[in-house]
Amino acid sequence: MPICKRCNRPLKTQKSIDVGFGPVCKRKHDEAEEEFLKRQITIDEEMAYQEKMRA
Repeated sequence: MPICKRCNRPLKTQKSIDVGFGPVCKRKHDEAEEEFLKRQITIDEEMAYQEKMRA
């Protein structure tokens, strides 16, 4: 039986098996991913910031 990638519990539904997470863990994973992407910056943003600080 397949297990959840987050909590290692057995997955019961086909949808959960396809996704790799149970419904609660999927929600938590999506929330964490969204927060990570909000805080992620690009190299172009960093370079623009560094240039602004030099001026």
